[in-house]
Amino acid sequence: MTLGFRDVACVRGGRLLFSNVSFDLGPGDAAIVTGPNGIGKSSLIRIAAGLLAPFEGGVTCDADKALLTEASALDTDRPLVAALRFWASLDRAPDPDARAARAMQALDLEALADIPVRLLSTGQRRRASIARVAATDAPVWLLDEPANGLDLASITRLEALIARHRSSGGIALVATHLPLSLPGAREIAL
Repeated sequence: MTLGFRDVACVRGGRLLFSNVSFDLGPGDAAIVTGPNGIGKSSLIRIAAGLLAPFEGGVTCDADKALLTEASALDTDRPLVAALRFWASLDRAPDPDARAARAMQALDLEALADIPVRLLSTGQRRRASIARVAATDAPVWLLDEPANGLDLASITRLEALIARHRSSGGIALVATHLPLSLPGAREIAL
C-alpha cells in the first residue's frame, strides 16, 4: 500500500500554487503539509483524493482513501450514531456498527449519539467528521485542517487516533496550519 506524488504541480484560478511536489508514503507513514493560507494545502489534499487533477505530474495510490474536508459530509437530520453508521456501512469491511462505536468512543462522542448532527457545536461537529473517517476501513486518511475548531483535549484525541491508525499500518496525509504532534511524520512545506 502506497500513496505517491511525482513532480505534482497545481494551478487554481490561473495561478501556480505549487510545483515539483514528490513524496512516497507507505504503511505507518504520515506527512504534514504546511504553509501559509492560500498556498495550496487543501488543493494538495484534493489532488490526493482524486477530486482535483494535477496540472503536472502524477499521483498513485493503491488503497482506499477516506477524506476529511471542512464540510462534515454527515446527514444533519440524522442522530450522530446513525449518520456515522451510514458511512461505515458503505465499506466492504465487516461490522460497521462496531467501527462507528469505536470511532465515537475515540473522539468522546458517545454522550451525543442520539443528538441530530445539526445540533452539534462546531467542535463536536468537527470531532464527528473525524469519527466518520475513523469509522471507515480506509487505510489512507486524507485530512484537511483536522484540528480546526478543536479544543486541546480534542486535539490530543485526534493525535492519538492518527497514531493508532499508523500503528496498524495506515497512512495519514494531513494539511494543517495548526501544530499537531505526529512523531516521525515527514513535512511537506509549500
